Amino acid sequence: MNMNMIPSTVKDFKVCYNPANNEGNTFTSGDLVSGQVELELAKECEVQSLSIKFKGKAEVLWIERHGQVTVTYHSKNKYFSFLHHFIKDKDLTDNDSDRLLTQDTAPTYDRDLPPGRHIFPFTFKFPMAYTPSSFHADTGKVVYLLQAKLSRSLRIPKKDTTKLNYVTQDTMDNNPELREPQHDSKDKKLKLFNSGTVSMDVNLEKVGFYQGENIKVFTAIQNNSSREIRPKFCVYSKHSFFARGKKRLYTNDLIKGVGAPILPSSSQKVTQLIKIPLDMEPSIHNCDILKVEHRLRVYLDVKYASDPEIKFPIVILRAHQFTASGPPPAASGFGFEAYGNVNPLVYNPTPFASQPGPSDLLPLPGATAPPPALPVNPSVPPPPYTAYGMYPSLPQYDSKP
Repeated sequence: MNMNMIPSTVKDFKVCYNPANNEGNTFTSGDLVSGQVELELAKECEVQSLSIKFKGKAEVLWIERHGQVTVTYHSKNKYFSFLHHFIKDKDLTDNDSDRLLTQDTAPTYDRDLPPGRHIFPFTFKFPMAYTPSSFHADTGKVVYLLQAKLSRSLRIPKKDTTKLNYVTQDTMDNNPELREPQHDSKDKKLKLFNSGTVSMDVNLEKVGFYQGENIKVFTAIQNNSSREIRPKFCVYSKHSFFARGKKRLYTNDLIKGVGAPILPSSSQKVTQLIKIPLDMEPSIHNCDILKVEHRLRVYLDVKYASDPEIKFPIVILRAHQFTASGPPPAASGFGFEAYGNVNPLVYNPTPFASQPGPSDLLPLPGATAPPPALPVNPSVPPPPYTAYGMYPSLPQYDSKP
């Protein structure tokens, strides 16, 4: 008899979760994650074990060839892992390494299940910890997921996994250094086909900006050369990945703009507005093995000469405070727009889910009680960005531009 014609005992097996209480279905620290594992059987089945795992991790991986040698660079950070058994393996003891979250009040399930659809509810809680936001790229990722596993005797285990979108709860209030103003200046003497000097003095109001906000660039330019010059602006991202003492770096231009020309032997003071798109990916500075950084590059386009430039670190924060009243008005009259192919964005600009109160922490009917949070004091604000280093010196890694 053709084995492919034998009907499968398990007709359907999947894990589902209830969306977060916001339009973007985005979770943050302290939020509850409730849902159910659904199992549909064509006939009676003896289950060896049935479990649901809730975990968060960061991972980087890339491969390099050095002559005839292939080197794999891999690193992983594990933030948390909670495991709950609906049906516990008889051979699994309490001394096993997996953390069992079964409570005295949790329902128990018979190992022998009749045909039909079975629902196994669960409730977990995101730890009150300062973990990085969800992120995905070819070289690295930060993921938060639910994974259900069904084991039967003499059968390959069945698994189903679904990812959760998580964002770090960052605000200006928690990181006052993001409000610090920035300033720099640059002078350049021109040679060859040009003569004279050009200079610029640039100020930014602060370091941190929310999605949808305008970056105000205050620029004073002195053109003491024989040619017309133009100020130009570029916001770009830096994705850095670290493993085995090596670093891999990718940059991507996100927004470009050009200011009005400045004639020879003249000076001008200009305030430029650069609007941050609501869907620009937030910065990630609180992960040891990958970083998502942003910079603003201000430079003068000088014909037949290298362009003098100034780079400012900026931090992009999620626009949770703009969604109630809408984003700030767009910049007009300056001609700034999104440029190039922006990487696929992980996040959606919607408000954080509200922090649960005491009454919100009760388990759903038939669900397990929420697992305890990691031992982090929720009254303590997240560490400042300087604790992680905005643009750290990394002598142990290969230098990259």
